[in-house]
Amino acid sequence: MIPWELHGQELNNCNCDAGCPCQFMSLPTYGNCEFVGAFRWDSGFHGDVDLGGTVTAMLVQFPGPIHEGNGTIQLVIDEAARPEQRDALQRIMAGEDTQEMATMFWMLSAMSPNKLETLVRPIALEMDMENRTGRCTIPGVVEMETYPIRNPVTGAPHRARIDLPHGFEFRISEVALGTTRASGAIRMGEMKDRHAYIADIHLSNDGVLEAA
Repeated sequence: MIPWELHGQELNNCNCDAGCPCQFMSLPTYGNCEFVGAFRWDSGFHGDVDLGGTVTAMLVQFPGPIHEGNGTIQLVIDEAARPEQRDALQRIMAGEDTQEMATMFWMLSAMSPNKLETLVRPIALEMDMENRTGRCTIPGVVEMETYPIRNPVTGAPHRARIDLPHGFEFRISEVALGTTRASGAIRMGEMKDRHAYIADIHLSNDGVLEAA
């Protein structure tokens, strides 16, 4: 097993209502689960390959809850990554070189027998965790935008967080709303004003690391 670490931020939008019951061991709001996650890796490595400054994404679709399996997954790696970085990111996001159940990448791969070809495309990604705003565009694949939840009376931005002390993805995420349009091999249903989040991500082949 080649040791690795990744440190950065994630922008994610799924089809559940705000708050996402899946985070609280309940079934998805509408029965199925589909989402887009985009990642900016500020620093990291896979063996002797430096992964700082890379960007990746994934589109994932399940006919029911994730734990029932039969998912379809497609990974996307930004075209700016060098060949050796692409190979390393592919292995990590496919759940390889990882202890069983240690990360969401391992779990999603294990629950997704339908693995589509990994794409190498330009990924435009920006996010502001403090303001819960973000955008990800992958031409011909997906457009995602997130924005704050708002108070229904005053219209003021509302702040809520999900704290998972023993999670395998993040420790704390800032909850937002998002709208996603998927136009590639994985087509998603209506995903407007649905659950979204931005989170700091610190992972290794042994699982979540404390902030570094």
